[in-house]
Amino acid sequence: MLLRRFLVLQSLLLWQGGFLFYALVVVPVGTDFLGSATQQGFVTQRVTLWLNRIGWFALAVFAMDSLATAPRRRLRFWLVVLATLLNALLTFWLHGALTERLDFDEHRLRERDGFYGLHRWYLLLSTIQWLAMFAYSVATLSAWRAHDGHPGAALRWLFNRK
Repeated sequence: MLLRRFLVLQSLLLWQGGFLFYALVVVPVGTDFLGSATQQGFVTQRVTLWLNRIGWFALAVFAMDSLATAPRRRLRFWLVVLATLLNALLTFWLHGALTERLDFDEHRLRERDGFYGLHRWYLLLSTIQWLAMFAYSVATLSAWRAHDGHPGAALRWLFNRK
């Protein structure tokens, strides 16, 4: 049980923590250093490929954890995992579509308008993914606390209720 919880926690930290750090720190610093968002986009293309791969591994860990969850809580875990899986599939497809619009030889965009339209969708899906993983985190902490004999403690802590 401890190893399973450790894997869930590390998967969340690596995938969602990596995503958050990249979005909040690396993208602005890279854009400033490289001088343009377009140039930063070539770095982002490679990093997000790795984030997507890490996400597939994390989803497998979350599915494994969901199987070990009490049956009455299992449905909400599977709903979040399946919704995130669908989101990951769409994100994976969009990543490929965005990559097709990059000219790696000349470090420029091939279709500026098409790229930014798809990129907006990619950012929206990434935000939905982050929110789903927040919900998954709250549900996981609540389930762990209930399993350990403290039902509702994680939710009371989150909403500051006694």
